[in-house]
Amino acid sequence: MPKSLPYLILFLFLGPLTMATAAEQNNAPWGSASVAQTEYKPQKVVYDVHVKTVAAVESVLDRASHLSTITGADPFEQSIVLVLHGSELSFFAIENYNKYRELMHRAQSLVEGEVLSIRMCKIAAQAQGFKPEDIHGFVEMVPMGDAEIIRLQYEEGYAYMQ
Repeated sequence: MPKSLPYLILFLFLGPLTMATAAEQNNAPWGSASVAQTEYKPQKVVYDVHVKTVAAVESVLDRASHLSTITGADPFEQSIVLVLHGSELSFFAIENYNKYRELMHRAQSLVEGEVLSIRMCKIAAQAQGFKPEDIHGFVEMVPMGDAEIIRLQYEEGYAYMQ
């Protein structure tokens, strides 16, 4: 057996393990993701909102606004509804306007611009001590948030989002 053969065999088995590519050295052994070229049509979507922080409400507003934009932003062909029934209800209380002013202006602007509508569960609001007159006027109070989500899905064909 030639002297170099054992080294060749060792290189063939261990070489791939020890010789990292530039991509692997940069923690990207599979390269980077590709972007699918997809066209989206106007949608009917209901967001089930039950969150605890301003940042979480802002995230839902961002997602809904972006969805509206990429689907054509046509209020006659699409509908995006946020149904609120969690801790976030207090952000929409008139008494908390000064504390959540920026968030309320953004939410009201999206409603006014017909990007989305906001509905609030009356039962959840009452449980937190709020009456309809305690909530900003751009919010519509519905008898029950869960029932509204179900109605929108099964009677009006809305897709469900959390």
